[in-house]
Amino acid sequence: MLEVIYVATVRQLRTSHTNAIVGLFLNMLQTMLLVGVFYFMYAVLGLRGTLIRGDFLIYIMSGIFLYMTHVKTLGAVAGAAGPTSAMMQHAPMNTLVAIVSSALSQLYIQVLTVVIVLYIYHIAFNPIEFENVLGAFGMLLLAWFSGIGVGLIFLALRPWFPNFTRVGTQLYTRANMIASGKMFVANTLPYTMLKIFDWNPLFHIIDQARGFAFINYNPHYSNWLYPLIVSVVLMMIGLMGESYTRKHASLSWGARR
Repeated sequence: MLEVIYVATVRQLRTSHTNAIVGLFLNMLQTMLLVGVFYFMYAVLGLRGTLIRGDFLIYIMSGIFLYMTHVKTLGAVAGAAGPTSAMMQHAPMNTLVAIVSSALSQLYIQVLTVVIVLYIYHIAFNPIEFENVLGAFGMLLLAWFSGIGVGLIFLALRPWFPNFTRVGTQLYTRANMIASGKMFVANTLPYTMLKIFDWNPLFHIIDQARGFAFINYNPHYSNWLYPLIVSVVLMMIGLMGESYTRKHASLSWGARR
C-alpha cells in the first residue's frame, strides 16, 4: 500500500508539468506573484503602519503560504480520482490511495515552496527570525489538514453534483481571499467585524501562525483547537460520504462528466 501511495504521489506531482522542477517553479511563481500583489496593495493604501510590528513581508507571506496550502490541497483532494476513474481499473489502486497521494503531493510541493522562498528572502533581502518556528510550521500542517477535510466534502459530492461541486470549489477559494483574514489580524478588528470572519477555520489558523511568527503579536480572538476539531469533523463526514458514493458508483457518471 505504501509503495502504491508513493508511486501515485509522484504521478500527482507531475500532473502540472512533466518536469517536477518546472512544476515547483510554477508554484513558487504563483506564490510570489500573490505576495507582490498584496505588498503593492498595502503600499498604495498606506496600511503598513497599522499592522504587526516586524518584518512586513513575513506578515504578508505568512498569510499567503497558509492560504495557498489550504486551497491547493482542497483542489487536489476534491479533484482526486473517483471510483469510476480509469485508474481504478488497476488492481492495487483504490480511492483511498488517490486521496492520500493527492494530499501528500500538495504537502510536499507547498512545504518545498515555503522553504525555498523563505531561504531566498533570508539570504538576498533580510534575515528571517521566527518567534516559534515549530508552532508556525504546525499551523502550516493544520492549514493542509483542513484543506483535506473540505476537499473530501467536495469529493464526495462531485459524482452526484458535478457542476455544483466545480462552482462551489471556485467560490470557496475566491471567498477565502478575504474571509481567510490574511489581509488583517484579529486583534485589530471590532467585535462586529470579528463575528463575520471567526467562523472560518483558516482565519484562526493564519492568525495563530502570526502569533507564533511575531514576538510582538499575541492572538486573543483565535485558537488552533477550533480549526482542528472542524477539520476532523469534516474529514469524517467526507470519508463517510465518499464511502457511500463509492458503493453506488456507476460507470455512466464518468460519461456524464
